[in-house]
Amino acid sequence: MPQLPATGGRDVHTVRFPVGRPPATVDVLIVGAGPVGLAAATELTARGIRVAVVDRARTATLVRAGAMGHTPRVVEHFRRWGLLQRIREAWTYPPEWNRGTRLVTSLTGHELVPVPRPSFRGAGTPDHAADEALRRPQTVLQQVFLDHLAEHGVSVAGGWELRELAEDTEGVRGGVVDVDSGERRTVRAAYVLGTDGGSSTTRRLAGIDREGDHATEKRLRLIVRTGDISDRVGAAPSATNIVFNHRASGFLAAVSTREWRVYAGPYPLGYEPTEDELLEIGRAAFGFDLELELVSATTFYHATRIATTFRKGRVLLAGDAAHVRTPGGNLGEGIGDVANLGWKLAAVLAGHAPDTLLDSYDQERRPHNWRVADHSLERSRRSQATLAEIRAGGIPDDADLGDEAVRRRAEIGERLCRDHAGGAGVTFDERYDASDVIWYEEGQLASEPAWRPDVYEDDPRPGHRAPDGRIDPHGSTLHDRVGTSFALLVLSEDRAVEDAFTEEAAARSLPLTVIHLTDPDARAVYGTEYVLVRPDQHVAWRGAVLPDGGARAVLDRVLGRARPGAAAEALGSVPAPRVL
Repeated sequence: MPQLPATGGRDVHTVRFPVGRPPATVDVLIVGAGPVGLAAATELTARGIRVAVVDRARTATLVRAGAMGHTPRVVEHFRRWGLLQRIREAWTYPPEWNRGTRLVTSLTGHELVPVPRPSFRGAGTPDHAADEALRRPQTVLQQVFLDHLAEHGVSVAGGWELRELAEDTEGVRGGVVDVDSGERRTVRAAYVLGTDGGSSTTRRLAGIDREGDHATEKRLRLIVRTGDISDRVGAAPSATNIVFNHRASGFLAAVSTREWRVYAGPYPLGYEPTEDELLEIGRAAFGFDLELELVSATTFYHATRIATTFRKGRVLLAGDAAHVRTPGGNLGEGIGDVANLGWKLAAVLAGHAPDTLLDSYDQERRPHNWRVADHSLERSRRSQATLAEIRAGGIPDDADLGDEAVRRRAEIGERLCRDHAGGAGVTFDERYDASDVIWYEEGQLASEPAWRPDVYEDDPRPGHRAPDGRIDPHGSTLHDRVGTSFALLVLSEDRAVEDAFTEEAAARSLPLTVIHLTDPDARAVYGTEYVLVRPDQHVAWRGAVLPDGGARAVLDRVLGRARPGAAAEALGSVPAPRVL
């Protein structure tokens, strides 16, 4: 692990991709060495799949990093990969700066909505999950993933651009070119996974279109660099803030001890603000005059662009290559893609499942991404309208401590509270309710409560994330026990169904973990005697007795060996994936 620089925090300003040539043959060629691509390599490597990663760039830089916040659901996957502690240790500013997301007039101004401070004695973990949210720049993730992949001998090669894709019945040939020397190589793979961002070359070469709302304006994500400002903000300033004043709005968030992210805009699509204009917005966000250096300015849009399919033959898409939406948790959706796809690719390559199992990746992830994208776009429009309303009513200067200023700030805080809604549904409710490889219960889909971005309750029915919990006094969780294989939860003293599943799994050489849960609380949560959980921690089947066809029929369904559409026919009408 790199040493602490003098300013504190880990030095991940520049992540250098390994130098080398991609191999001639692999199981999966991953195009793009961002966090999603490297996470996919980590997921597949853990399942014994030979992968190689290529990226056109040779480096990734902290000051242009996108994602910072990682939800408890994403942290569950960090934990499953065995990398959580490495990521925790790779902080770029002292963790005690994390004081929740504060709504303020400026960093040194007034708090508009009180946020409880972290409690030294408090557990600090959210409902439904064993782990907390984390804030780490995406370069931290990239470096941790790269270190891990190097330890496992996985090929990651920077400076190689995908130029050609040619598919046949046996696999895909990816033509890659060294961007400096022009050297050409062909990589033969069973599958190609495009994780190469919103302007994905993989998507273009595969001929996959996108759909959704185009942006009508743009915003800028700035990285500004300060000197030592501890005399004004203290030794442990708030690292994550949403600012509301007449010049600045949106996030003011620490990226390191000297770099901060500031948002600017919206601007007309053709407008180019000057550097002085952007620096003034930065100073307004801090709330005092200070020397700032504009390190980078990255354009982003409040819009939705989602691929018409996440799979075309032997080419698959994940992360921003598959879906771009209004910022806020996008990386988490990419990590969700990886978790959903990884076990399916491994099952196909190991001969446990037919190639058609991969169709369920699109069936499950694309409708989920549409739900979240629609919510995010509506939320951004509502927030913009609220900001305009607040500004029209006036925002007192930070120096104004008069009674009227105090009253107005309280009024603004109340207005923000009316708009505030939690994101528990966005974080945890990855329900898959239109899949051919889920054994839904009779009448389940008709009785499902509507998906809500702000509400989540543990739901043990098929298609939902398996409720997690502690299962031993030393801290192990149910998800820890599920690990990377299928798992059968046994909440009954009868062993007949358990025996049927273990025999059928053994006949298929399919890894299966059997977990006996004797805690009455676990039985109350799951509400039945047996639950089959997929390797991505989603429930595939549950019941007290086996259906006609027994364990074989269940495993055929969840591994895609049942005739496509059989699930829908058995259960009646199943909602189709969204088509615009």
